[in-house]
Amino acid sequence: MLTLLPTPLGNLEDITLRALKALQSASIILCEDTRVAKQLLSLLSQKLAIDFDKKEFYSLHEHNQKRFFASIEPSFFDKVVVYMSDAGMPGISDPGAALVRYAQEHGIPYTVLPGPSAAITAFAASGFEGDFCFFAFLPHKGEARSKKLQEILLFPHHAILYESPHRLMKLLEEIVSFDPERPLFLAKELSKKYERYYKGAAMEIVQQLRNETIKGEWVVVIQKKAHEIAKLCLDQKDILSLALPKKDKAKLLAKITQKSTKEWYEILNKS
Repeated sequence: MLTLLPTPLGNLEDITLRALKALQSASIILCEDTRVAKQLLSLLSQKLAIDFDKKEFYSLHEHNQKRFFASIEPSFFDKVVVYMSDAGMPGISDPGAALVRYAQEHGIPYTVLPGPSAAITAFAASGFEGDFCFFAFLPHKGEARSKKLQEILLFPHHAILYESPHRLMKLLEEIVSFDPERPLFLAKELSKKYERYYKGAAMEIVQQLRNETIKGEWVVVIQKKAHEIAKLCLDQKDILSLALPKKDKAKLLAKITQKSTKEWYEILNKS
């Protein structure tokens, strides 16, 4: 049995009762960094007076996942196995998705516990409305980074990124070079002692952060382009009055009514 288990972003009190029970019953702990996992269990044990007994710890991260899966058999999961990321929801910017695929392909029963996610928490705090897409980390440098950022800035939905403290100012300055007025929301050290929020135009935030400590974990929420926010609203009457070919009118009318494109095309031909 496999359980994907979310861990606190920073505040230990965000651990759930189900997560604690899963950790107590687990024989094997899979994790990105065994040192981080052991420290978390030690802190939880001290704070909550819980005995987690002796566990087997195995590291599973982006650099060793192919080797890890090649080294195990499905019988590895005959024991109670828990996979936990360093912080937050497993499967988001870690090998959790590959682990789920392995379980699916080999008929291994698994469950995913709900829990904290830095991306979702930051978006909820941003005040931006509508759809969003999570892009995790940008390429570190070069043309690939620039190309990906331009793509994100033109994306028709809000975008969520993770960024390290030593590349944060570089990211913000790159955004300013493309669109200095683009509204941004930044969350620093979510759920931790030095949690901070910043919201404003990209250029304003760059100026503000030049005088502040950048150290810590960051989530950047980029508001979608303004012309995507202001949606064009046309009713049936407006579309009928447009100087468009009947086929194009029929397609537009079909999108806002219950009739098909073919039905509208026939109606337009009769009128």
